[in-house]
Amino acid sequence: MLALPDFRRLWIGQIFSQLADKFYIVLMVFLIAQAWVSDTPQSNPALAEAAAAMRLDLETRAQMITLLATGIYVANTIPAMVLGTVAGVWADRWPKRGVMVASNALRALLVLLAPLCMLSGPQWLGLSWGYWGLVVMTFLESVLTQFFAPAEQAAIPLLVPPGLLLAANSLYQATSMGATIVGFALGDPILRLLRTLLAQVGLPGGEFVLLPLCYGVAAVAISRIQLEEAPRPLREASVWQEIGEGLAVLRNTPSVRSAMIQLVLLYSLLAALYVLAISLASLIPGLGPTQFGTLLAMSGLGLAVGAVAVAQLGSGLNRRRLAAAGLGTMAWSLVLLGQLRGSLVFTLLLCALLGVGAALLAIPAQTTIQEDTPAAMRGKVFGLQNNLINVALSLPLVLAGAVVSRYGLLPVLWILAAIALLAALIERPWQAG
Repeated sequence: MLALPDFRRLWIGQIFSQLADKFYIVLMVFLIAQAWVSDTPQSNPALAEAAAAMRLDLETRAQMITLLATGIYVANTIPAMVLGTVAGVWADRWPKRGVMVASNALRALLVLLAPLCMLSGPQWLGLSWGYWGLVVMTFLESVLTQFFAPAEQAAIPLLVPPGLLLAANSLYQATSMGATIVGFALGDPILRLLRTLLAQVGLPGGEFVLLPLCYGVAAVAISRIQLEEAPRPLREASVWQEIGEGLAVLRNTPSVRSAMIQLVLLYSLLAALYVLAISLASLIPGLGPTQFGTLLAMSGLGLAVGAVAVAQLGSGLNRRRLAAAGLGTMAWSLVLLGQLRGSLVFTLLLCALLGVGAALLAIPAQTTIQEDTPAAMRGKVFGLQNNLINVALSLPLVLAGAVVSRYGLLPVLWILAAIALLAALIERPWQAG
């Protein structure tokens, strides 16, 4: 599969684009810590008032960073929840390679404005204009990302023969998890290293080099793709009519609808686990709540291993049974996580196993959507998919913490396991075909 030159270029573009997305969040937190959280919490009445409105205690520097970073997270999330479907329509109207190149190139240009936000200037709500500039820049970055994602997903079936589509999605899932782990784990050290190295040769602001470089490499790699697309006839349909056409694909194509529901369920479970990982880590003496990222990294490692397994073995297996096996594996892992909580070794192994189960579910589902969606509708369907997945990621993040605080960790793990098991039984894996 990697011997296909155009797919290889798209894959390289994906690597650098996803790394840049993760490095972006790390850079924003880095800049907030450097420029806006140098004082004690009590020295900024505006922040204290905002924290009180959100029912947060603002006693430490870390809590101040968290509060300001929340503004960045919100600005990054709103376009993902609102614009995905609309962006998918335009991804179908415009040449997909042009959409991917332009979105990466514009993001590279946009992040070049970040150093300007470090300049002193007027204040608003107790913070300098530069912080609000970063919030606006984050919003625009996320808007551009919404155009890149459906165009990228719709381009894969155009570059890969049908027999290799499952392997291509396996590679993409593994790469996505790898970029998440590397981006969040190594982002801060890399930024600090660049800052130090360039300072030694008399160039300040080395931390601002990484993002334009990554987005630029992604744009150059994708620009070299030879992508054959069918001519798009001129249409007078409105954006909302085309969104309706994408919804009609879900109504009229049971396999696509089922695969979409599977992905929404999967990402809802994973989002809940992001919150539960903090509670799980706090029960482990050798870990503690601040090291919850170790559990998430093990889940990512398991997903990568599962992706490799699906790529090698999955083409000859029934996809409904693969999905049921993935859901069953996740249910079993959640039950055992509750029973063996507090054990470092078993918790790490079970998190990895849960990631394997996620791969068994996600990769066949994504492949089914690509195969069974008409080529002219792929951008619309993938835009809708991005909308649904971002909602699926957001709601459990809000609800899981409150439910755990009220009822405890174990009942929540059991509920999630029951949902996964029920979904596995709905797939009826005992039936042939």
